[in-house]
Amino acid sequence: MSSSPYKGLESRAFWSSGVAEQSPLAMDDLYRRKFRMRKHEAIATAGSCFAQHIARHLKARAFNVMQMEPAPQGLSDADAKAQSFGIYTCRYGNIYTAAQLLQLAREALDGHEPAEPIWEKDGRFYDAQRPGVEPKGWATEEEVRAARHFHLRNVAEMFLSMDVFVFTFGLTEAWIHRETGTVYPTAPGTIAGQFDPEVYEFKNYTHSETLRAFNSFLKLMKTHRKRRLKCIITVSPVPLTATASDDHVLAASTYSKSVLRGVCGELSQSNRHIDYYPSYELITAPSSRGIFYERNLRSVSAPGVENAMRVFINQHDPSGGAVKPAPAPTAPARASKAEERDQAADDLVCEEVLLEAFNK
Repeated sequence: MSSSPYKGLESRAFWSSGVAEQSPLAMDDLYRRKFRMRKHEAIATAGSCFAQHIARHLKARAFNVMQMEPAPQGLSDADAKAQSFGIYTCRYGNIYTAAQLLQLAREALDGHEPAEPIWEKDGRFYDAQRPGVEPKGWATEEEVRAARHFHLRNVAEMFLSMDVFVFTFGLTEAWIHRETGTVYPTAPGTIAGQFDPEVYEFKNYTHSETLRAFNSFLKLMKTHRKRRLKCIITVSPVPLTATASDDHVLAASTYSKSVLRGVCGELSQSNRHIDYYPSYELITAPSSRGIFYERNLRSVSAPGVENAMRVFINQHDPSGGAVKPAPAPTAPARASKAEERDQAADDLVCEEVLLEAFNK
């Protein structure tokens, strides 16, 4: 009989050997896949901005990442990206909350209609559920409805045909329609529409609300699908750009990420078909000393992305050859206000960074 249940545990179980003595570029043992994602499986991706990195790296390794709404022929790569083509499996833009994901699934599969579906700005019309996908908007409300009808057909097909769903939890903060609870990806007035406090209100989802929303999404998938769905979930390591709560933005960001990490932990522990990939920990670990962030201390640097994705890919594609760690990046210098705004406009399509423009 052992003198202690801790005697004989692996080095990864202890902080000193598992973190303090480890290079942040060599924490491969942080992630051990629950199941293997195979290249022939139909993989759908969605979530917050950081999820775009996952889709890009899977495509580069020839995984079968579904593309339901490709860019029209003749559209340049820059214009396609600006209009959210090819970023995710469908052209839904960033899905920041579990509530937004559930709402989209109900709309696509059960015909539920969100409130205030169309926003207007300067005589142009926008899909309130994805206002950033058409930067200049549509000419008429009818065009918005037709485009959304086409989009939802593709979303429904994605939900019914995917084998693996990769989803990145991004935020707990959102803006909702007071009367109906409809949730929006951006605050009214940020991209389009007008903010009216009598119509819209701020919502900061709790752990139980977030967990319930994702479990309801899984239940909906089980109802409509004929086969089992595997999920790989993660938490975005990108802090909040701004908060509409009364908290300091650091405290608000800590709350949001803590809630989302707790939800992911509970989902993974309670369902053998859900695997948690710790991109959040790989980027934010104390051993990294902030080297994986840009100078704005928010945007994840290229070396940080490559390191996190290397750990993920090595678990799911060992036959493709292990990806070796890149050279260690240098610690970032303090950024000026102008540099912070420039860094916000990185290679990701992310509506949340637009909030920085309101920082006067």
